[in-house]
Amino acid sequence: MKENLTERLADFVAAARMEDLADSARERARIVLIDTVASALMGSRSEEVPQIERLASAVAGPGRSPVVGRPPLANAGAVLVNGYLVTATTVCDVYRPALCHVSPQVFPPALATAMERDVTGADFLLAFALGLEITTRVALGSNYPAFRANGWHSPGVWGPFGGAAAAGTLLGLDARQMRNAFSLAGSQSAGTFAHWGTPTIKFHQSRGALSGYLAATLAETGFEAGADVLTAEDGGLYGTYSDGGRPDVALEGLGDRWELERLSLRPWPLASSLQSVATALLHLVDTAGASAASVAHARVGLSATVYNMHGQLPWDNRFQALLSAPFVSAVILADGVCGLDQFTPERLKDAELDRYARENVTVVLDDTVEGTGAVVDLELRDGQRLTDRRAVPHGDEQDPLSIDDVTSKFLAAAAGVLPDEVAATALSRLERIDELPGIDGALVGALPGVTA
Repeated sequence: MKENLTERLADFVAAARMEDLADSARERARIVLIDTVASALMGSRSEEVPQIERLASAVAGPGRSPVVGRPPLANAGAVLVNGYLVTATTVCDVYRPALCHVSPQVFPPALATAMERDVTGADFLLAFALGLEITTRVALGSNYPAFRANGWHSPGVWGPFGGAAAAGTLLGLDARQMRNAFSLAGSQSAGTFAHWGTPTIKFHQSRGALSGYLAATLAETGFEAGADVLTAEDGGLYGTYSDGGRPDVALEGLGDRWELERLSLRPWPLASSLQSVATALLHLVDTAGASAASVAHARVGLSATVYNMHGQLPWDNRFQALLSAPFVSAVILADGVCGLDQFTPERLKDAELDRYARENVTVVLDDTVEGTGAVVDLELRDGQRLTDRRAVPHGDEQDPLSIDDVTSKFLAAAAGVLPDEVAATALSRLERIDELPGIDGALVGALPGVTA
């Protein structure tokens, strides 16, 4: 008899306790949590966030559920806005085996649920970790190449499962309720690459968070759903959205090997697939003094997958610029750094920078580059040549961001948004969230701008 994947994952989540979480997985979850809040702080600078807030107010109305650094809303609205904040400036995590951003769908349902329950910081960290783990495992089992070939976008399809796991853990769902929560999450799975280059590609994360929250909340009432939304013969997501997937891979090492430890974090607010380009260019800036003044021509080689997504994308607005390999390369060489200040309307309209991106930067499909790697060749004005090749970017699992890296990212994101002392206090509390006894200290005091 075929194993019920949805049930197996639900049993695992419902039975999990903090002592089951490996020390390395607990530390990684803590780092990802700090990175998530940093991403949300940076997201408040996105011009689309007020539009999402208007949507949230229209469909959910006023309320007291916390939004990071912004006014509270009703629960569903807060989940929508927090989900968008985390992903808004393309600086959140990515699970590369399935090209899935994970924390935007997991953190908001956990936060909204935690604020209504008597939970400790450790409770919250466990729920967050389980949400990360379930998203990555369900996504891994989908057989991503076949899934992607059908046009689907992972966060909106698999993210709701993680949101349901996180919220369901804090609600105390039993195994059957958790199975129903997962099936309800899957019944809301959606999002395709037809929206690439538009803000809707980020709304998939926001809506995925809400789907997970609704799924867990409805499951708590005893609402029933299909027994196995993932691998059912008729309508299972693995068969409908992919080629049947690989359920065995989703379960491999469950509870012993924590897939969440493979999450990649982004040092720079760029498309996840352009992080290698930034890694290479900034290394040449730092070690060889490369700059727009010294570089006559830059050649950036990308794999076919990355080139097709980013190689020729225009930079008509900030979001597209963050995804555009030519603009990213030009502005890094021009400014020597890479942050949101490189993608302001003023920089996008800079005629000299625009000319340099069009005339001095060539982005090509390079068959020697694999995955999300990159090769950068610079021809200097004095005739010298510089080259840097990256198989993976800084921030990937092979070269992960340290706690010091994420701390720096948090403080940079908070600069100009929070007073220095408030940011320092918030960071300190997040770093020891699992030691804090109650919800007030663990979350309200730890998340800048959040009030109950």
